[in-house]
Amino acid sequence: MQEELNQFERNDVWELVPCPPSQTIIGTKWVFRNKLDDQGNIVRNKARLVAQGYCQEEGIDYDETFAPVARLEAIRILLAYSCFKNFKLYQMDVKSAFLNGIIQEEVYVKQPLGFENFSRPNDVYKLKKALYGLKQAPRAWYDRLSSFLLQNGFTRGKVDTTLFVFEKGQDCLLVQIYVDDIIFGATNEYLCKKFSKLMQDEFEMSMMGELNFFLGLQIKQFQEGIYISQSKYTKELLKKFGIEEGRTVSTPMATNVKIDKDEKRKSVDESKYRDMIGSLLYLTASRPDILHVVCLCARFQSNPKESHMSATKRILRYLKGCQEVGLWYLKEGGFKLIGYSDSDYAGCRVDRKSTSGTCKMLGNRLVSGLARSKIQ
Repeated sequence: MQEELNQFERNDVWELVPCPPSQTIIGTKWVFRNKLDDQGNIVRNKARLVAQGYCQEEGIDYDETFAPVARLEAIRILLAYSCFKNFKLYQMDVKSAFLNGIIQEEVYVKQPLGFENFSRPNDVYKLKKALYGLKQAPRAWYDRLSSFLLQNGFTRGKVDTTLFVFEKGQDCLLVQIYVDDIIFGATNEYLCKKFSKLMQDEFEMSMMGELNFFLGLQIKQFQEGIYISQSKYTKELLKKFGIEEGRTVSTPMATNVKIDKDEKRKSVDESKYRDMIGSLLYLTASRPDILHVVCLCARFQSNPKESHMSATKRILRYLKGCQEVGLWYLKEGGFKLIGYSDSDYAGCRVDRKSTSGTCKMLGNRLVSGLARSKIQ
């Protein structure tokens, strides 16, 4: 906790002032978290002071809140490109990233619990920079970081505004941003070292070495290519929904089963079913083999029946038998964009509409997959 407050002092986040009349004073609270590595081992115990942003009122305490976030497709495209160009990707983390974002609004917060100033107990802190929990914090941090990179010769992507590119002669450096996590790689190792020093001179950074764990994706960079999996996430999923024991199945969906509304069967717990579907949808980031059946089951999140729950549990039993399966990006092969699309004819038993599916490849590397329903 003291380490967190020391960060506040170094970043000049706030100043203690008398409590202003007729001004909203936002509360603060401590949040404690164990940070894990890709094997589930605790690597750091972290305390963070956050603002109770739900007290803020739009137009008074904040205006703009939107901050762009990298899509998983963008991450996969970057991985595919690094394979094609044969360079390694690295990762760094900004310590207390939001504390670097400068806010324009006048915001006051209460003194943190356990660290009140005894000589001025009724005073409050006036914020100069963003605090975790504030509605405008992500926007302020993105503006601060993007401005810094643009000033140092980077160009921002026109479609993906979380991608920044620096070019020097025939070499280029690619930087992908996801809030306070930054992954980068270059065709020349010198550019990576230069970028790392540039960032560490401006912000407090943790250099985490080669990219191996990002947004729940386990990424292994080999001489032959890159392997992407979510085995750690899969194990946690099976434990969460009690599928650690019991038999496994060889396919995610039975060939003789047709999923429909099934209005005659008994209803099941709607919140648990939605939790299972949401968890499985995130797993499709590296598991296109379950994408179709998960999207089928996702159609029935309103008033799910026993048959829908049974179909969803079958997916989990299938995953139990192949937890290590993932995407393999080979370094060999071209970089031509190829798209595939297919659809059935009136395959949906509920409304007789067609179901389509698409996938996009960069060479032999799958970067995007989509199972879409309800095609007129």
